[in-house]
Amino acid sequence: MTDLQKYLVEEYLEDYQAGRMTRRKALKVLAGITGSLALANGLLAACAAPTATTALPTPAPAAEPSPTAEAEAAATATTAPPPVPEGVRVPEDDPDIVASTITFPADDAEVTGYLARPASDGPYPAVLVCHENRGLNLHTEDIARRLAKAGYVGLAIDLLSREGGSANLSEDDIPGILGNAPQERFTGDFIAGWRHLQAQPFVRSDAVAMMGFCFGGGVTWRVATELPELAAAVPFYGSPPPVEDIPRIQAAVLAVYGGLDERINASIPEVEAAMAAAGKTYQKEVYDGANHAFFNDTRDRYAPEAAEDAWAKALAWFEAHLPRA
Repeated sequence: MTDLQKYLVEEYLEDYQAGRMTRRKALKVLAGITGSLALANGLLAACAAPTATTALPTPAPAAEPSPTAEAEAAATATTAPPPVPEGVRVPEDDPDIVASTITFPADDAEVTGYLARPASDGPYPAVLVCHENRGLNLHTEDIARRLAKAGYVGLAIDLLSREGGSANLSEDDIPGILGNAPQERFTGDFIAGWRHLQAQPFVRSDAVAMMGFCFGGGVTWRVATELPELAAAVPFYGSPPPVEDIPRIQAAVLAVYGGLDERINASIPEVEAAMAAAGKTYQKEVYDGANHAFFNDTRDRYAPEAAEDAWAKALAWFEAHLPRA
């Protein structure tokens, strides 16, 4: 089992024990990652009984609309804009940015990415973005747009491009695909994405950083060991690379953690020691009371204050380590 497979298995076992997923779903996901239904059964059998999920409060019944209100609603229904999806902070039609889906070559495949950039010409520094273990979704695309609003070219790459793309896959199947793909494929796709950006007139060809979340945080660590021109990296609660690979990191690393995320936080002392021994630029931020995946504002572990502060610190880190002028 690779280290990223192990990370995925542990994450879904944790979700099962916390009552965030049913046994049936956990069994399907774990069998997909490990390739063995028997092993998945054994892993679940070794777990403590899951805790009960917290019941959501029942909303109060809505008041009956008046005839006048119904008429007004009908009159405006055709002109009202569609609701903004949950978790979207920067809409695609924001006049300050340009956003679209792109493709670029990576080894023997065409890889899909979501590109967002400031509307004016630039050139601008680039920030690569790696999604969580659920694939490229609206939340990750929104992160790319948030970066564009902050003056960066954000490229969120779909690591499931070869399998038809995240949007065309079942969420239950995605962890198994990610867990069984070669790890070097992920780093290769991001390096190819950066090579594509370097050829674009709106991108500074000497200024690139990366950030990623959960599974994507682990990929961010690994890209940092393989892409020497990466100037800055901000992995959010990601599993670190093997310590023997850390001396290859050239990026200044800001590692972000949730204080309640004991599984990932257990790796902090070893990472700190290895980064210090190799003379690397490293800083960590641990948010007390926040859990794994606290940045994702579409999930139940979202911690608004911690997320806002972590975003501000990530932007400050990029500002400090990426050239602009």
